[in-house]
Amino acid sequence: MRLLHLHSSFAAGGKELRAARLMSVFGPGIAHSVVSAQPGAYGARVALGPDVRVDFPEDFPGLQGRPTPARLWRIARAMRGFDLVLTYNWGAMDAVLAHRLYHRVLGLAPLVHHEDGFNEDEAGGLKPSRNLFRRIALRGASALVVPSQRLEAIALGAWHQPRAKVRLIINGIRTEAYRDPPPPDAIPGLPKPEGAKWIGTLAGLRAVKQLPRLVRAFAGLPEEWRLVILGEGPERAVIEAQARACGVADRVHLPGFVSDPSRAVGLFDLFALSSDSEQFPISVVEAMAAGLAVASPAVGDVMAMVSVENRSFVTPAGDEAALARALAELAGNPALRAAIGAANQAWAEAQYDENAMVRSYASTYGGAMGLTRFP
Repeated sequence: MRLLHLHSSFAAGGKELRAARLMSVFGPGIAHSVVSAQPGAYGARVALGPDVRVDFPEDFPGLQGRPTPARLWRIARAMRGFDLVLTYNWGAMDAVLAHRLYHRVLGLAPLVHHEDGFNEDEAGGLKPSRNLFRRIALRGASALVVPSQRLEAIALGAWHQPRAKVRLIINGIRTEAYRDPPPPDAIPGLPKPEGAKWIGTLAGLRAVKQLPRLVRAFAGLPEEWRLVILGEGPERAVIEAQARACGVADRVHLPGFVSDPSRAVGLFDLFALSSDSEQFPISVVEAMAAGLAVASPAVGDVMAMVSVENRSFVTPAGDEAALARALAELAGNPALRAAIGAANQAWAEAQYDENAMVRSYASTYGGAMGLTRFP
């Protein structure tokens, strides 16, 4: 069985790491070809299991450009020979349209599209032209997978997708892997000293994540606190400049991407998010599974994701002062952090373990292919 994955990017972000995990779980009986719309953006490959059969074809037509008939025809022709086509986010939408236009004449495999959220260009609101494009292109998809209730509502409303096609599949993780705290030296190059206090986050260093905002919200905390940002991306210099401007450059650490979050998140004393746009961030689930309290803007499904005890620390979206107050209150009250962390951990283990997620994806992919069993 051969699966083609067409990603907006295969850099190490939430949807990419989830895709890598599913590829690993599905086992060596499936061969995968992975294409990124962003040239060279393949950082999530480090999360693939050793037995995964995968290649990264360099000759696949570019997924970005004007959607001319000739270009879409080249993309469609490159989809031949696979048993299932999987597309991810807006960056792969031209391929979705190419599939819709030419799948019959070329005998293409069924297509399942995944939408996980929006970059800064749609963080403040959906673009009508893109809504129309999605409505047209997605008519040929067998299923549309979304991870959040907000995206489900958008798919049914703004994108006019039929109820039977939309699959809400909540992101899950191996919660048991987060129960035991990692050793102090688990993050390469950044051992945690005894008694140190860390606010941490996992995020691609992109503008939509608003990490300079997190630096500013953190800057007023006592000297013993440090901010640790795990991830890579183009905004590193901007974040470092903000730390210098706030006078906290010595207390803000960017050690890079960590391939196994379960080996790092447990070193945090408090988890923070600062994004303008999220849907169902896996990083929040990982923090909860590690027994952490979470301070975050009310973006996507975050308010519903965390335990009831944590919800007063989910602040209005874009309100930097409110986020700073939430961080300060949690940082100053270790008993409160512990109580909320315990509630979050219990909730994550009950609601967000990966087994249900894997079963739902297997059912969706198998159903698109007309199989009673997948893989």
